[in-house]
Amino acid sequence: MDIDIDKDVCIGAGQCALAAPGVFTQDDDGFSTLLPGREDGGGDPMVREAARSCPVSAITVAESVSRPGEAGRAS
Repeated sequence: MDIDIDKDVCIGAGQCALAAPGVFTQDDDGFSTLLPGREDGGGDPMVREAARSCPVSAITVAESVSRPGEAGRAS
């Protein structure tokens, strides 16, 4: 899962952090950010709900597409 937060659109409402606190948090300025190590959503079923709850649609969630030969390869 690929999660993107458009920092130019985010207004810091915090709805994402309320919906999926295991993935989203707010930085020192109050804007949404992903928790370290949770950039892929960590399998949290609430990630899509968090994106839907954003009042300015700053969050996009897309399924990751693995290319042939990438599975199991260490980065």
